[in-house]
Amino acid sequence: MNEQIAATAIGATRLSTDKPISIAILAMGGQGGGVLADWIVGLAESQGWMAQTTSVPGVAQRTGATIYYLELLPARDGRHPIFALMPTPGDVDIVLAAELMEAGRSVLRGLVTPDRTTLIASTHRALAVGEKEKPGDGIGNPEVVVDATDFAAKRIIAFDMETLAAKNGSVISSSMFGALAAAGVLPFAKEMFEATIRGGGKGIEPSLKAFNAAFERATAKTNDVVSATPHKHFDVLPETAGHPALDKIVHRIRAEFPEQAHPLLYAGAKKLTDFQDPAYGDEYLTRVAALHALDRKHGGADKGFAFTVQAAKYVAIAMAYDDVIRVADLKVRASRFDRVRTEVGAKADQIVYMTEYMHPRMEEICGTLPKRLGLWIENRPRLFARLDRVVNKGRRVKTGTLFWFLGLYVVSALRGTRRGNLRHAREMAHREAWLAEAGRLLSSNYDLAVEVINNRRLVKGYSDTHARGLSKFDRVMSALPLLRHRDDGAAWMNRLRQAALLDESGIALDGALKTVATL
Repeated sequence: MNEQIAATAIGATRLSTDKPISIAILAMGGQGGGVLADWIVGLAESQGWMAQTTSVPGVAQRTGATIYYLELLPARDGRHPIFALMPTPGDVDIVLAAELMEAGRSVLRGLVTPDRTTLIASTHRALAVGEKEKPGDGIGNPEVVVDATDFAAKRIIAFDMETLAAKNGSVISSSMFGALAAAGVLPFAKEMFEATIRGGGKGIEPSLKAFNAAFERATAKTNDVVSATPHKHFDVLPETAGHPALDKIVHRIRAEFPEQAHPLLYAGAKKLTDFQDPAYGDEYLTRVAALHALDRKHGGADKGFAFTVQAAKYVAIAMAYDDVIRVADLKVRASRFDRVRTEVGAKADQIVYMTEYMHPRMEEICGTLPKRLGLWIENRPRLFARLDRVVNKGRRVKTGTLFWFLGLYVVSALRGTRRGNLRHAREMAHREAWLAEAGRLLSSNYDLAVEVINNRRLVKGYSDTHARGLSKFDRVMSALPLLRHRDDGAAWMNRLRQAALLDESGIALDGALKTVATL
């Protein structure tokens, strides 16, 4: 028979039961995909249905989600149906994706079709290894996924289920279960879904809170796709009554700089105040102010002060470099411990330990020392090599233990000595050489000067990553004498930078540099 029973939510109708209802869940480790699958099976069986679930795990962390496949069918005349073990493209009724790109992959696999599939997806991002390992911005374009799912699915319910679950002290499986209940594609009342959660026996109250929050959200936003790309914004450093140094920074930005640069200057000053202190944020404004004076002198107003705007961004990045002190500081912050507890769904009475993998090199140790002492060690290769054999070892650091926490805390407390250490001296010398080169170009080739400022994007990270970035920066800048007097010099500099960002080995950059040499 082919019955249509009125659904319990938002006016939807139950799927046909002349054949099994097929459900595919795409979830990564730690997102509770197995729990969600078990809840759906338990829900169906509690109502006299037959149900089966199978799973195929992803091959590695963030290179592929586990696919849980379920089929549900009412019991008929005591006969047991034969269920499929894997989803068939074009034959899936419901897809639940626990992350935006997994929703996109479900479309690529053919699991989502416009004639039958209801797609329930979280719009948050958990970056894949391939996105993280690229030297530049390797993050996939979420708008492509949103546009694709808009046409690929019969119906879509999509919003940030991860954040909603975290706010309610639970994990994403709870909010996805709530969205499924609201979709009305299963012939079970909301109360039955809630009873299934209560039957689990663990984390009942937080799970129910997240379930109900998602149910209400999905009901309010049915058939709408909430944009996965939030509006771009910058944190604004607010007026800080009682802290004159920060008030001074805010007033300086408003009084001395063009409005186009204000958002980046606020963000940069905030970042550098957190990195070091308010005086360091004021030092940043002084340096950018000098660049802005050059910009005004050489017609920057006609260019929308593009030079000043980009300098506001990349000077802050250059001054907030990653060193041993910064890494230690971030690892012992209370906010980090709170975030990790939230991410793993820890209860108030549970203890959470974090194990960090740290691999310091002697270069980082010397960089943390006073400039003269660090140079003294570096200039004695035999001593440097002996010390490197002692410190250059991978270590698993448990920050939840008193010994390691205090060790990292002591290192983070060296922030007050940062301005006198070797690493800081080198970073500031590199910064000044880079900015001087850009400043000299303003009068003859404004656009190329802006591109030189943008080249700082190549330098980031810590340890080996930082060294590779510096190497690419130097190689890109080596083409400057060839481009300085060319009208298309800015375009070529941009191409070189993009080539440097394409791969870690620098093969694309090699080819681009050879091309520039023939111009």
